[in-house]
Amino acid sequence: MRRLLSKNMRERATVVVAMSGGVDSSVTAALLVEQGYTVIGLMLRLWAACSSQSNRCCTPDSVVAARQVAAQLGIPFYVRDYREPFRRIVVEYFISTYAAGRTPNPCIICNERIRFGLLLEEALNLGAQYLATGHYARVRRTEEGAYQLLRGKDTAKDQSYVLHRLNQWQLQHVLFPLGDWLKSDVRQKALCQGLPVYDRAESQDLCFAGENGDYRAFIAQYAPHLLHPGPLLDTRGNLLGQHRGLAFYTIGQRRGLGIARARPMYVTQLDTARNTVIVGGAEELGRDELFASEVHYISGQKPASPVRVTARIRYKASDVPATLTCLEGDRIHLKFDRPLRDITPGQAVVFYQGDVVLGGGFIE
Repeated sequence: MRRLLSKNMRERATVVVAMSGGVDSSVTAALLVEQGYTVIGLMLRLWAACSSQSNRCCTPDSVVAARQVAAQLGIPFYVRDYREPFRRIVVEYFISTYAAGRTPNPCIICNERIRFGLLLEEALNLGAQYLATGHYARVRRTEEGAYQLLRGKDTAKDQSYVLHRLNQWQLQHVLFPLGDWLKSDVRQKALCQGLPVYDRAESQDLCFAGENGDYRAFIAQYAPHLLHPGPLLDTRGNLLGQHRGLAFYTIGQRRGLGIARARPMYVTQLDTARNTVIVGGAEELGRDELFASEVHYISGQKPASPVRVTARIRYKASDVPATLTCLEGDRIHLKFDRPLRDITPGQAVVFYQGDVVLGGGFIE
């Protein structure tokens, strides 16, 4: 059952839209105005690596674009300073995860604790009933009254992976108007509306890491203590060279190893105890199982296990059939139907049944 509000209910409901100056959040605001909601635009000012530069999610040009769209739609628009909580929550998580020899995904933490944490709370405190964003995902309410998170209709843009840590309370108060839209149709809608952002490019880089989004340069500046050179070994223990610091490497990496071999070599393990990078051939890379912890279930309940699912080990990875077994505490075991080459500690694994997100956790 979809969550549909009557016209009268929409006209009484207030929605805060998280605006970024991009086409997705702009069309989100336009659609909600069309549907009769009372809409307020909010943009977050987030921390960036250099005080003379802006976070890529809130550049001065983005603020101007969002303000223009809000004025065109006739809605109020405000900018909120979230630089300090963003630095404390997202940036410190990013650094501490690398310090543990793992590869972080800061967008997941930002969505969980900044956008659908602090910003959602602020929206409700302003008297709004909902927070809306331009994410490509869907929310559905079941006959029993529970909320489900579903993939977006546009499979190329689906963002359910980075939203998998939302809970029942959060899903009750969020709207994803673009969940049933294709990106091409969103741009066409913006063009037809005369919105000046219809052809605005998307930023794919790490938003807080400076002008070029280079996470290695960011770590060198803000966490140089992570960059201790050490041995680079093959899987038999042979010394092949020196690495520049564990934070410069991730599982499955092939380029930038600084070694010349007759066959391609890939990072297979980061040994934090010995400050060692281990590399091997492609045949040594694949694994067909993983353990994950800090597992979150959308329903709030562990599924009866073992249970068949499809799982995604990276944001842009393909789904792979697997068997999920719940373990003690917040841990799970996933056994895949085929080996995967880039299972990476620190990344999230998200599991689905069809289009429904069951939950996810962080790969150990």
